[in-house]
Amino acid sequence: MDLSVTFLGTGGPVPTALRGTASVLVTRGGEKLMFDCGEGTQRQLRRSLGLVQVDELYLTHFHLDHCLGLPGLLKTYDLNDRTEPMRLLGPVGLGRLMDDFSPLVGRLGYHLEIEELRPGQIVPHRDYEIEAIPVEHRTTALGYALLEDDRPGKLDPDEAGRLGVESGPELGALQAGETVTGSKGEVTPEQVMGEDRPGRAVVITGDTGPCAAVAEAATDADLLVHDSSFITADAERAAETGHSTSAQAAGVASEAGAKMLALVHISARYHVKEALDEATVVFASAVAPRDFDLVELPYPERGEPELVRDGARRDDPAGGAPEGDSTEADPPAASPAEDASRTG
Repeated sequence: MDLSVTFLGTGGPVPTALRGTASVLVTRGGEKLMFDCGEGTQRQLRRSLGLVQVDELYLTHFHLDHCLGLPGLLKTYDLNDRTEPMRLLGPVGLGRLMDDFSPLVGRLGYHLEIEELRPGQIVPHRDYEIEAIPVEHRTTALGYALLEDDRPGKLDPDEAGRLGVESGPELGALQAGETVTGSKGEVTPEQVMGEDRPGRAVVITGDTGPCAAVAEAATDADLLVHDSSFITADAERAAETGHSTSAQAAGVASEAGAKMLALVHISARYHVKEALDEATVVFASAVAPRDFDLVELPYPERGEPELVRDGARRDDPAGGAPEGDSTEADPPAASPAEDASRTG
């Protein structure tokens, strides 16, 4: 089962020429789960993956840089004759937000299921779940953890054969956790199956200060996508506004034992390399994705998470950048200086 995380908007509250507002798309097999939908998200989709049909959309909170793209995306789906239902989930207050958006969106030709979540609530799925995480921001807000179920261990066919089980259906039954009767007697899964193999975990914080709940949820996570709005010199401002510095985000990743940390929501007042350098002092496996980068997440036994630069546009025969756009020619670990305008 393929699992990847595409970064559609990695900037702060003010979009720049290089970075859009908050949005992340998780693709797991054929499922597409979006987390936040800031201004211009549907445009970011068109510039990369195309206008993919999102199955579920999770809002972390209702500040405009995280939800202003929602009315346009919903309406565009309608204009494109979408018929498949869509789930929209977020903190308490989501229903009121959608009442406010209703005159902008109008009537939709597909069913939109709205569900308000509380901290600790689990959204079950086949083979995985999504947990709502309490975070520390200036308003009601949630983070989210995608947690896959553990997978059965590998079957040892030689041992199964030694115990008298060789037929395909019986081997399949053992893999499914059933006891079978072989030519030499009864055989249980424990006799021929290795230990369960862990599933993967992706944690997305939205806006937050450093908090214990995120560190706990991200324990051994394959990827932690964490707010890193400020650098250490502005730690006081970060605390006042309910955000994190890049070093604080790295501290959470280190405490959790995450495999990779992705720094997002970096204020346009900073050179991204400055924020990344602060983080890597604390946590070496930190990256600062740009818009349209993606992280591929293989199963643990098959390798480590990998950041793919411009991965969301790698299948574009034109080479990724739309006509008139400039591409970033920086080293793999950093981004160039961004818009120097001040953000709040």
